Amino acid sequence: MPWARAVAHFDLDAFFAAIEQLERPELRRLPVVVGGDPSGRGVVSTASYEARAFGIHSAMPARQARQLCPDAVFVTPRMDLYRAYSQRVFAIAHACSPVVEQAGIDEGYLDLSEAAEPLAVAHTLKARVRAEVGLTVSVGLAANKLVAKIASDLQKPDGLTVVAPGDEAATLAALPVRRLPGVGPRTASWLAEAGVQTIGALAALDAAYLRERLGTTHAADLLRRARGISDSPVQPVRETKSISDETTFPADESDGRVLWTTLRGQALHCAQRLRKQGLVARSVGVKLRYADFQTVSRALTLPEATDEPEVVAEAVAALMRRTWRPTSRPLRLVGVRVAGLHPTPGARQLRLSL
Repeated sequence: MPWARAVAHFDLDAFFAAIEQLERPELRRLPVVVGGDPSGRGVVSTASYEARAFGIHSAMPARQARQLCPDAVFVTPRMDLYRAYSQRVFAIAHACSPVVEQAGIDEGYLDLSEAAEPLAVAHTLKARVRAEVGLTVSVGLAANKLVAKIASDLQKPDGLTVVAPGDEAATLAALPVRRLPGVGPRTASWLAEAGVQTIGALAALDAAYLRERLGTTHAADLLRRARGISDSPVQPVRETKSISDETTFPADESDGRVLWTTLRGQALHCAQRLRKQGLVARSVGVKLRYADFQTVSRALTLPEATDEPEVVAEAVAALMRRTWRPTSRPLRLVGVRVAGLHPTPGARQLRLSL
């Protein structure tokens, strides 16, 4: 099959849950839910396919998942372990192609345009991940990133879907419109009211009609995507724009000591991630969400960019002094964010005075 351009999108199947089942053989073939405490406000990060059979899915409240499957095994996420597995998979991806874009901890793109046999490379990727890591991965092979990503989800788990050049629109036509990247709940709701349920129906809409309702740019982009047209390149390096850490409390929290302990830990974690990635930050922010879901975000610009844990923590403390008082309403969530990132200079920064 001739490919002027070939892109593979790979997506590890039920990644977190699959790792837990691999590391703990007693969990194999059981409904496993990786996420927060089902007796509190936890949410589902990943569910094994055995758990998905009960209707459990990512971002679902863990309490609801427990109701759907009382026998599910709930596991606390082990992110360091998952990152280690991810690194092993991406090492294989880099061996398969010189151009790899990491789209997440469990998914990425390979540019296979220079490969003599792109399909053979896709088979090799799947085989090596299974043999060397012990996990299954679903792959979509197409002429662009958009269609490759959609294709990788069509035959999960352990699937390989090939969309030949020229078959993009026909492959997408029967799929629900929500499967198209860029179609969110609001757009999907409006399209449903207009009688549009599938990507093919969207592709057939009159351009002027769509422009009138969505605007020129959004309408044109949506029509291109619905027809399987995209020229987005596989980008080996994705710039990190910010680093953040958030915590949702099991119950609304008003104890200043608990809040500060949590925020300090988040600040130190963000600083550690800065150092690990060879970055410094010029901005530090806090996020506070109250029991009624009102969310307040505040940020300040540092005199100098830093990766010093104590400087980040002091900035967070200063923001909290300005934003929150012990008599304030209790908080549901707190978070720390560092931004304005650039590579670490040779010298360390001075401590911050605020």
